[in-house]
This record gives sequence, structure tokens and C-alpha cells, in this order.
Amino acid sequence: MKCRHCHTPLTLPLIDLATSPPSNAYLRADQLNAPERWYPLRVLVCEHCWLVQTEDFTQADALFDADYAYFSSFSDAWLAHARRYVTDMVARFGLSAAHRVVEVAANDGYLLQYVKAAGIPCYGIEPTASTAAAARAKGIDIVERFFGVALADELVAQGGQADLIAANNVLAHVPDINDFVAGFARLLTPTGVATFEFPHLLNLLEQCQFDTIYHEHFSYLSLTAVSRIFAAHGLQVFDVEEWPTHGGSLRVFAQRAGGPQPVAPAVAALLTRETRAGLRQSDTYRDFQVRAETIKNAFVRFLLDCRAHGQRVAAYGAAAKGNTLINFAGVRADLLAYVVDRNPAKQGKFLPGSRIPVVAPEHLLADKPARVVILPWNLREEVMTQMAEVRTWGGRFVTAIPQLQVWP
Repeated sequence: MKCRHCHTPLTLPLIDLATSPPSNAYLRADQLNAPERWYPLRVLVCEHCWLVQTEDFTQADALFDADYAYFSSFSDAWLAHARRYVTDMVARFGLSAAHRVVEVAANDGYLLQYVKAAGIPCYGIEPTASTAAAARAKGIDIVERFFGVALADELVAQGGQADLIAANNVLAHVPDINDFVAGFARLLTPTGVATFEFPHLLNLLEQCQFDTIYHEHFSYLSLTAVSRIFAAHGLQVFDVEEWPTHGGSLRVFAQRAGGPQPVAPAVAALLTRETRAGLRQSDTYRDFQVRAETIKNAFVRFLLDCRAHGQRVAAYGAAAKGNTLINFAGVRADLLAYVVDRNPAKQGKFLPGSRIPVVAPEHLLADKPARVVILPWNLREEVMTQMAEVRTWGGRFVTAIPQLQVWP
């Protein structure tokens, strides 16, 4: 396989997570007797541009189909993050009713609802039918297409250029990263700004966040790689911020090459930090597999020990990262009885691969399991607050990454 950006042959592995179904391919009860599509899940490192990427096996339309089940609005913390983003961008760039905001991967309108409320013209681009419908129900205009150069050119021809383009947690999800990034340079006005948020590769490596690896994430991104990719397609990074979301994320600000925004010192500072952390050195990536196996083994031992002591274990959050962990560990419903989730679109379904049932949070409160594994560990504080009743019967919360921890 060759690098998706620079086409250099890829020979350095990061991790092999064996095979699993797409992490958001939840099953209905009537599908349990039918075979699932399992794909290899392997990640490679480009030693030329340092883009970390999955090996080619799946197509985007097989991953983000009409039944795609991730709805951003079911996380209170993420809604608060989106609201703050809109407030900050309006203040920083002086956005008003005379401007236009576009969100690529608008999901269910979780962010654009705040743009609309601020009186700023906006529209979203969202290829997934289920989430696009939810956004339209909020009164948001949606273009139901995958984004790239062709769509950007169509939108520009229709007068749809943007003063601000938001792209939160989508850059990692695109198989053709070159076409995707090039579209932003086309869609921006000459003085426009694009922001991209994505989990930071540095945190993935340092904390062994292997459960953030799944088929929907084609790329694992550093500022080192992103700066190079952007420059190749007429975009210039002029600022970067670090955020705690998704286990540690970057918000990268970009403009057309030669744009009016000055380059902030934070850009060079983070590039230097990434270099010192070894992101440009092959040896940095070589022990990741062994570290992930250690975490997996500790998780399985914990579940087996709970079963041996008659302690019922459930999980919270039917999240993609949880499916990576569960399928890599080979866990089934005999060790993890069920998963609860606030999203009604997931309730009554079964996790892909493991076929563990997904139920409403009320089921857990009635069942009173001894241990509750928080699969989206990045939302641990939010979940422990929402489900504080668990402690009233002596239940304990558990996270498995970066190391197994039972919380008091």
C-alpha cells in the first residue's frame, strides 16, 4: 500500500487489531442470524510525511451509510464544546449576518444550531441520511453529499463560499485526504478561515489510545502531517490550540496560502514538541502493539475475575472506541452483560461483532450491576455525574485505557 497523501510505499506497522466489523454497524435483532462484514484493522506509518493511516480495505459508503448511528447531540459535554466554539469564533473573527458559516460533517446540527441562533447564515454538508434528517429538523440547510473538490466547485458556482468552515472530527474520517483538503481552499473566501478538530496523534501514542482506531478513522493526525498536507493544497496553518476533547485534540486554524492572518507562535512550538516527542522517528511507533496487548490482557483478566467472584459487569456508552476494545479483546455478553446508551437509535440493537445488547440507561439503574465499564473514557466525568446513582448500591465505575482503573 502507498501513503494516501504522498504515495510513498508503507512498510512501518503501528498496530494490527485483527479483524472486526465497522464500529458503527449496529445490528437489529432480525440481523443476528445473518453474517457480518468483518475487515482487517491494521494501521501503518508513512516514514516520509508521517501520516499514520489504516490499511485499505473498506469504502466510505460502506461505513457512513443511511443507518450510521453516531449523533453528536447525545453528549452534553460535546454540545457545550460546540456552543463555546461558536461564541469564540464569532468574537475572534467578527462574524455577523453579513458572513456565511459552513460545517463539513454537520452531523445532526449540534453546532450549526448555535450559529443559526446567532443570526449568521449557515449550511451544513453531511452525507449520512439519518443525521442529515436530524439537522434539517432543527431548521438547518443540509447538502447531503460527501465533501471534496467537485462539491466545493459546485457550491462556489452557486454562490456558497464560506467565511468560516468548521470541520470537527471529520479530517480523520476521509479516505481521500488530498481531495478533501483541496476542497476547503476552493470553498473559502479569499479572507476566510477553516478550523479542523481531530484527536492528536501524540496523545494516542503516549497514552496508548488504540481504541480510537477503527475503520471509520482512515487517518491519525499530527500537526506535522497536517501542515504538510494543507500546504500541498493551498492552505496555510496560522494557529493551533490544544483541547481535552476525545482524549486530547487539536484545533487547527487554516487560511488560503498568503491570507491575512498572522501565524501564531503556537504553530512552531507544537511542531517542535512533536519532533522532540519522536513523531518523525520510526522507532517511536515500534512498541505500540505490545503496549496495546498489555492493556487488552488486563481488561480481560478484570472481566474474568469479576465473573469468578459473581460480580455482574455492564458498560456505559455504545461508542466506536468501545467496539474496538471489545472486539480486539474477544469479549462477549458472558463477560459484559449489556451496554447502555442515551441514543434511542442504538437502543434495542446489538454491538457489531460482539453482539452485546444495547439498552437504555434506565435498565442499568434497575439491574444494579457491581461494575460499570465506561467505554468512552474521554467522557468519564460526564458519565459518572449522569449515572451517580450507581454508587448508591455500591457499584463502581471502571475505565480500561490508558490502564485499567476502578474509580472510587
